[in-house]
Amino acid sequence: MMKRFKHILYITILIGLTQLGYAETDNTNSEPLHIVKDKPLAADFTLYDLDEKLHKLSEYRGRVVIVNFWATWCPPCRFELPSMDQAYQMLKQKGVVMLAINVGEDADTVFNFTADYPVTFPLLLDKDAKVIKQYPVVGLPTSYIIDPQGHIVYRVIGTRDWTDKKLLKSILDLKL
Repeated sequence: MMKRFKHILYITILIGLTQLGYAETDNTNSEPLHIVKDKPLAADFTLYDLDEKLHKLSEYRGRVVIVNFWATWCPPCRFELPSMDQAYQMLKQKGVVMLAINVGEDADTVFNFTADYPVTFPLLLDKDAKVIKQYPVVGLPTSYIIDPQGHIVYRVIGTRDWTDKKLLKSILDLKL
């Protein structure tokens, strides 16, 4: 577990440096979402949000769900949260669910973080990192777009402008 966590931390730092212009690797993509081959069934999970409300992924079956893995210490995560919240404001009216899963931190840390980075979608707590182990996450942030049948259709590693029209269209097209 510790080796995997160190690997995720390293990749997250590299993604952050790239997006800040400090690394030579180009993390920009001409395609905002990467198609996941074979569209596997998303692993179900049950997590609490900051209001101690329980969220179970399978209860959102029939709707498109965006699942984002993130942490407060992650610069790229902080960078993308405002655009995720703007996208959520547009998508929630169309029935799309957005769940951001904080990895390895407690409720107080996440709650204090929201004073500087307020969001209106649920922030779920994966305190012991059990849920992230069920998904092939190699760095933070990583997001998965799940279709109404519960299959992972797209994966996003690193930040994106979640208000991008092409990205939003790809998400909304899953509702058809």
